[in-house]
Amino acid sequence: MKYTAWAVALTLAGLAGSMTAAKLPYTYVRLGQAADAAATLQGGTVLMGGGTDVDAAFAWMCQRSRGGDFLVLRASGTEAYNPYVRDLCTAAGAAPNSVATLIVPTAAAAQDSRVAALVRQAEAVWIAGGDQSVYVQAWKGTALQQALNERIAAGAPVGGTSAGLNVLTPFVYSAAASKGATSSQALADPFHRTMTFDRDLTAVPQLAGVIGDPHFAARDRMGRDLAFLCRVWAAGWSAAPRGIAVDEQTALLIDPAGRGTAVGSGSVYFLQAPGAPEVCAPLQPLTYRQVGVYRIEAGAASFTLPSWAGSGGTAYSVSAVQGALSASGGSIY
Repeated sequence: MKYTAWAVALTLAGLAGSMTAAKLPYTYVRLGQAADAAATLQGGTVLMGGGTDVDAAFAWMCQRSRGGDFLVLRASGTEAYNPYVRDLCTAAGAAPNSVATLIVPTAAAAQDSRVAALVRQAEAVWIAGGDQSVYVQAWKGTALQQALNERIAAGAPVGGTSAGLNVLTPFVYSAAASKGATSSQALADPFHRTMTFDRDLTAVPQLAGVIGDPHFAARDRMGRDLAFLCRVWAAGWSAAPRGIAVDEQTALLIDPAGRGTAVGSGSVYFLQAPGAPEVCAPLQPLTYRQVGVYRIEAGAASFTLPSWAGSGGTAYSVSAVQGALSASGGSIY
């Protein structure tokens, strides 16, 4: 297959590969064939924890997109994913018809019908890292959001890393403050100004009732994740909140039946709160006891989301008592 790179604005009707004279509110850079491809899809979801990308996760998505068009969504950055994904997928025996990056930085751009058309043509969608507050503020309630959720419902594999992971779960740590919350801040006050939340940017059925977090052990995020569960409960979103947290250089691969396996070099953590926290209030240290944790690593371990049960991993519990963490097994990670 011959590949040619070009930066194009595809018209809604013709989807032709040529630069338009007018400046567009978005950027689209495509590598591969100009004509759209149709493929029989095999759904799946990737939650990647940030840091170095995990090659095996992209190969898995490409195999499930069956040689179709692979789209990278982001609000800023470059098209650097294009050759990386193309080469990985080709090596995995699932050469894509095209790999494209669509940069959508504003709500006005996300409302553009041409953006929605580009998303609807994708057989796989990847949400890059960046700033999830921009994704929430610029994409929610737009034509882009609608088109993305249509593709997920149609069975197109979808994935995201770092901020892209955050917005794939229905409950979203939106990071609307200038800096993300640390565990010490969240444990001391679960309603700290950095603890901002939103919900339902995307609709991945297998992730119902979950809040996600990347960069987990490397940035010591267990404390803030217990505070996330407290806030989900306080918002009335769930009576027994759940979380999925993923280490850097690690990805969780979830099939359409909800069975998840890990690839990469770290761990994936599944958190289950027992119900209501004891103390979850502004300006008060968090007390939330006996939050169940199941940790899996790459290999034979797996976790089934519908039953919220794992195999081959490690089960333990973590508690926050007046803002101090402890774990039944000694180590919180």
